[in-house]
Amino acid sequence: MSAPRTGTISVPRPLSAPTVRSRLRGATGAVGLAVVRTPELTIGALAVIVTAAFSWVPSLWYDEAATVTSATRSWPQLWAELHSVDAVHGLYYALMHAWFWLVGYTPFTLRFPSALAIGVAAGLVVALGRRLGGRRLGIVAGLVFLALPRVQWAGGEGRPYATITALSVCLTLVGLTAVRRTRSGRRPVLWWSAYGVVALVAVTFNVYLALAVVAHAVVLLWTGLAERRRTRDSLMTARGSSAQPLVSRRAVRSWMIAAGSAALLVSPFVLAVASQSKQVGWIAGITERTNDQVFATAWFGGLNWYAAVAWTLMAVGVVVAVVRSHRRSPSVRALFRMQAVRVALPLAILPTAALVGATALGEHLYSPKYASLSLPFVALLIALALTVVRPKALLVGGLAVVLVLSVPNAYDVKTPLSKQDSTWARAASIVAAARDARPDADEGVIYGSVYRHPGATADIIRVSYPWAFTGMTDLGVRKDGPESGVLWNQTGDLATTVPARLGDIDTVWFVGGTSRNIEPEAAAVLARQGFVAEHHWQTGTVLLTQYVRAR
Repeated sequence: MSAPRTGTISVPRPLSAPTVRSRLRGATGAVGLAVVRTPELTIGALAVIVTAAFSWVPSLWYDEAATVTSATRSWPQLWAELHSVDAVHGLYYALMHAWFWLVGYTPFTLRFPSALAIGVAAGLVVALGRRLGGRRLGIVAGLVFLALPRVQWAGGEGRPYATITALSVCLTLVGLTAVRRTRSGRRPVLWWSAYGVVALVAVTFNVYLALAVVAHAVVLLWTGLAERRRTRDSLMTARGSSAQPLVSRRAVRSWMIAAGSAALLVSPFVLAVASQSKQVGWIAGITERTNDQVFATAWFGGLNWYAAVAWTLMAVGVVVAVVRSHRRSPSVRALFRMQAVRVALPLAILPTAALVGATALGEHLYSPKYASLSLPFVALLIALALTVVRPKALLVGGLAVVLVLSVPNAYDVKTPLSKQDSTWARAASIVAAARDARPDADEGVIYGSVYRHPGATADIIRVSYPWAFTGMTDLGVRKDGPESGVLWNQTGDLATTVPARLGDIDTVWFVGGTSRNIEPEAAAVLARQGFVAEHHWQTGTVLLTQYVRAR
């Protein structure tokens, strides 16, 4: 019999410190390579992760509840609503309706589309920066964009502002491509058609995006005048210039056709939105707060120190680009960076200037949140200043400072009370916990006022957190919002509606606000029906009382 076969067993050697370090360096290098090769995807994905993380923590507030009540209605109910209110957000509500049909409603699913939109916008900012000034400018602009306080806010908000931001930079990138394709002669008609379609969709999504189209006209005019001056100077110095201009008459004519066609097609929608102008009646005229809103709130989340740094960097970026481009023999890089200024500056300044000007003339249209379409171009102007820094180590350090300065705000927008100090989530959890202690109770609810929003009742809390109120009978509702084509339910005369609906109900909740408190009236009506208050809570501006039938 032959002997058994023998062999050796290899035992892996423990990793030495140099091996670990080399692998870490390899991983770091791989990440760096990914950022360099595909910065649009890398920074876009980072933006989604950062803005979506913990977005479910803050309590919902009034504007987000408007999204929920609209997007959770049936198609006929939503159509009826848009005929009376919020037509300006109709496309957004329709998209959110389809989204909720797919994934259901929770605070996270409400806000996640905004995080996705910020990711898309961040990637497009990188692409625009690369197109205008190279890879370095694109990467820095994308990271600065993500760090802006108002971008962090928009990415965690269940409203259309993040998508508005993405559409503004998308429209600009398509327009820039169309202009360059016109110069090269490579299918310009296709790109101008795409520009018109994107403009049509953008303005339908939000009418204020028409200001981006107007800003593009300023970009074309400014660029055309600058090219004419440069050509004239070249001829005067006998240098000549045979290069074809970026903005030719054909490009201007094509823009006018595309923008005019979009304007014609979207005009019925704009007229419908204008007919509902009363819904922005809450916007104040020009006040002493307007300067602070323009300076700090609109782009920088109300942080004055952050705004001061950002405005300084924007000014430096513009001044340096202008000075270098006006030298006797400017470099190609200087000319490209000046073109970046011509694109970004009108899109950053003109929308706010137009809205503030209209408000000053009596048409109250300016609110800081409507300036979100300018955020990509604010980031681009700041990046122009940062990328002036040499050597690269100092640039990385400056960018790191900008990112670190954004951390406190990134935390603040993810706290439970970050949205108008809303405590609706806490109120809903109180109701849910108390109901769990009495699982067999037949319950009704009376909704009172809601703080700061006289057009709504505290039913808005049920809309935001429906699982806490499932099975309750609304004892005071007089007019059902979805059935009536309005945003919110309306409460009727309690002395009439409550007794008629009590039936076998043995527990009644009062949910209301600290302003215009109607609880004394509700308590009197319930007392006549044999109910007494058993528990009372207050969380923020929300009042909660549990009444039970006396035994």
